[in-house]
Amino acid sequence: MRVDINAVQRVYRRYAPAYDFYFGAMFQPGREEIIARMDCRPGDRILEVGVGTGLSLSIYPRNVELTGIDLSREMLARARVRRRRERLNQVVALRLMDAESMQFTDDSFDKVVAMYVMSVTPHPARLVDEMRRVCKPDGELLIVNHFQHANPVVRGMERLVAPLSRLMGFHPDFSLENFIQETHLDVVERIPVNMLGYWTLLQCRNNKIPTTGISSMQAIA
Repeated sequence: MRVDINAVQRVYRRYAPAYDFYFGAMFQPGREEIIARMDCRPGDRILEVGVGTGLSLSIYPRNVELTGIDLSREMLARARVRRRRERLNQVVALRLMDAESMQFTDDSFDKVVAMYVMSVTPHPARLVDEMRRVCKPDGELLIVNHFQHANPVVRGMERLVAPLSRLMGFHPDFSLENFIQETHLDVVERIPVNMLGYWTLLQCRNNKIPTTGISSMQAIA
C-alpha cells in the first residue's frame, strides 16, 4: 500500500512537536554514517530531501552549501529554528517543496541525500528520478531507509501492519529488491545502520545520462 501526500502531511503535523524526542537519538547513527560517507569537499552543493526538523544539519561540514527541503511546514519550521539557534551558516536554504517535483534546475547539486524518506513518499521511483535529475552527472546519491526485513517472522509482522500505512505515514513492508529494480540505482555499497542494523544505507553513483546543456524535457523529446 502506498501513502499519499495528504496522509504524510497529516502524520508529520502530528509528529512534529515530539519528533526529535522519539526519532532523534534512535536514527542519529544513520545520519552520522551517511554524512561521513559523503566525503564532502569545500564548496560542495548538497541537497537533503526530507530534512524534517533538521536533526542532521549540524553534522554537515561548515564549508559546504546545504539546502534542505520538506513537505511538512511544521517540521520545516523547527528546522529553521535550529538553523538560527545553532548558527548553521552552511545551511543556505530550507524550502517547502514536494520532492517528487522539485523546483531546481538540472545538475544543481554535487550530492543529494534522502534520510528516512523513501518509505514515506507516495512514488519512490519518481523521487529517485528527481534526485538523479538535480544531481550532477558525476555526483552521488545517498539513501538511508528501513526496508522489508530478511527475517520471515519480522517480515510477516511488517506485512500485518502494512494496512495502517496511511495512519503511520510510511509503508513498513518496503522491499529493497523491488526498490532498486524500479529505480535502476547504481548501488556502490549497502551498509546496515542504527539499532540491530534494521535500516540500510545505500551509497550510489548518479548514473544519469548527461544532457550536454539541453533541458531534461528536450532530452526526453
